[in-house]
Amino acid sequence: MSDAPHQPETTAGAETRASDPRKRIVYALMELAAERPWEEIAITDVAKRAGVTLAQFRDAFPSKGAVLAGFSRMIDRQVLEGTTEDLAAESPRDRLFDVLMRRLDAMAPYKEGLRGVSEWARRDPVSALALNGVALNSMRFMLEAAGLDSEGTMGNLKLQGLVLAWANVLDTWFNDDDPAMDRTMAALDEQLARGGRIVSRMEDVWRLAGPLRTFGKAVMTSRRRSFDDRIRERWSPPGRDMGADI
Repeated sequence: MSDAPHQPETTAGAETRASDPRKRIVYALMELAAERPWEEIAITDVAKRAGVTLAQFRDAFPSKGAVLAGFSRMIDRQVLEGTTEDLAAESPRDRLFDVLMRRLDAMAPYKEGLRGVSEWARRDPVSALALNGVALNSMRFMLEAAGLDSEGTMGNLKLQGLVLAWANVLDTWFNDDDPAMDRTMAALDEQLARGGRIVSRMEDVWRLAGPLRTFGKAVMTSRRRSFDDRIRERWSPPGRDMGADI
C-alpha cells in the first residue's frame, strides 16, 4: 500500500513529455479536478495543461466524461496487471477485499481529483448516472479478478450492489488521512460483509423462484405460439401454407 496519498503533479509533468496524448489528457484532467470545481474546467483548459491541441483532444476523447472513463480503465488495468493466484485459496470476500484495496492504492495519487469528481456527481444526478455505468464496468473486472461470477441476472445484481458499496467506501477514504487507512479498511470490510449477506439471501430467493421462472417461460412460449397461429389463420390465403414458399 502507498504510505500516504499524494498529488499527481509530478506524474502529470512526466506524462506531458510522454508520447501518448491520451495519458497526458487523463492526468491533466485529474490535476485540474483537484484544483477547481468540475463545472469550471473547460476542455481547452485540459488540452492546455496536457500540452495537446483541441484537435488532438478530440481525436483522443469526445468529452471530459469520456476522459474519466479512460482514467477508470487505466486504474482497472493497473489492478488487473497486479492480480496473481496467490489468494486463490482465500475466501471470496478476502480475495475481493485484496483487489479493492489494491484499487485504492492505484487511485491514491489522484485522491483530491477524485474527491472533486465525487462532489460534482452529487450536484449532477444525470452525470452521476453516467458515472454509475463507468463504475459498473470497472467493478465487473474487479469481481472477475477476485474469481467471482459477474454474469447473468445475479451477476448484475452483485455488480450494482458492489458499486453502491464502493461509493460508501470512497466516502470514508476521502476523509481518511491515516497512511495505514484503518478506517477505510474497516469500512470496506463492513460493506463486503453486508453485501455478502444480501447476496446470500438473494441467491436463496433466486433458487426458490426457479420453478416459477420455468413456468413463466413456458406460459410465454405457449402464448407466443398461439399468437403466431392466429396470425397465420388470419392472413394465409385459403388452402395455402404461409411457409410453403420459404
